[in-house]
Amino acid sequence: MTEQPDDSHARGGAKLRIVHCFRSPVGGIFRHVRDLAEAQAAEGHSVGIVCDSSTGGAREEELIQALLPHLELGLHRTPMKRHVSPSDLLAFLRLFRRIKALNPDILHTHGAKGGVYGRGIGTLLRVFGSSVARIYCPHGGSLHYDAATRSGRLFFRIERLLETMTDALIFVSDYEARAYGEKVGPPRKPWRIVPNGIREEEFEPVVTRPEAVDFLYIGMMRDLKGTDVFIDALARLRDWRGIAPTAEIVGDGPEKARYQARVQRLGLAATTRFHPAMATRTAFGMARIVVVPSRAESMPYVVLEAAAAACPLVATRVGGIPEIFAAEQHRLVAPGDIAALAEAMGALLEEPSRAKAEAERLREIVHPRFSIQHMTAVVGALYGDCRPRHPEASGSRRPRL
Repeated sequence: MTEQPDDSHARGGAKLRIVHCFRSPVGGIFRHVRDLAEAQAAEGHSVGIVCDSSTGGAREEELIQALLPHLELGLHRTPMKRHVSPSDLLAFLRLFRRIKALNPDILHTHGAKGGVYGRGIGTLLRVFGSSVARIYCPHGGSLHYDAATRSGRLFFRIERLLETMTDALIFVSDYEARAYGEKVGPPRKPWRIVPNGIREEEFEPVVTRPEAVDFLYIGMMRDLKGTDVFIDALARLRDWRGIAPTAEIVGDGPEKARYQARVQRLGLAATTRFHPAMATRTAFGMARIVVVPSRAESMPYVVLEAAAAACPLVATRVGGIPEIFAAEQHRLVAPGDIAALAEAMGALLEEPSRAKAEAERLREIVHPRFSIQHMTAVVGALYGDCRPRHPEASGSRRPRL
């Protein structure tokens, strides 16, 4: 699949009313939206967010409060279930009323559920005379499903149908673009690959605390993210070495209690501690090696952040992670392979000088390629492509499906 040509600047430069619609204000999607919203507000646009009110904890509330001054159109939360349920219709109606009142020029949707709600609402707004542009970024989402399964085939058919309600697509990695083309079909609407970006100050190496443990897992507590594989690899290392490695597990999620029980059952409770979600760089300072054992990813921020902070890193060969590692991708391990993950973790633990050298090389690879400035510029260019061309149309609200 060949990427659409990229414009270097957004057309027109007019102030836009931009609403980001997504479900869960946690993890990589929330980081992506926060970065975009702050950068777009700094460019003079009016920005708002609509998202779920039933997910997130103290750390997410802290991030929301920091974001509010940048949101001229406000932050609006309503319950949204992760899975399909009868409550979806009520949520859709609530979201429609809120988004209609915001009168957006751009409705930028993120993730599978946000994409369903947002593109459906954007299309209905057009029936009522809006000229809102409907942008969709999967962030992995439904693309993680297996095309050989019944549920996967159903989701991909829905994605194809929803593409008719989409003005442009954004993929955060080449992997995601390829997966969309293979599972849903080649995009029939304009699209761009826009890798996640991070701030320049995030490339300052993190100082590891003197009392740092051996390994850190940070992220959502889900089998998709490999939390169980990480715990099992700790047990495997203990069995090999005769002494249990120390570890911190940072994050939240509905499966957290199950993982705590797994740690107890494997006899790791004395050397493995759980923490609620916290600032990523704070967590990085707690351990000598960061482990990202995911079974599926798109373009994970935690890998970018760990690489930028010069943290020794063990990660799996999934999604866009090989694109981040580039020439160093031979270091990646197979997803779900407990023995391979344990071996890679043990190798870095036993050779700290090698771990440090590899971390520095990866930092140098990542630094010139992933920036918020590039991310915002390409997204802005795509917005410009989706807006009306003639000046008088910018205020029009003609129906257009």
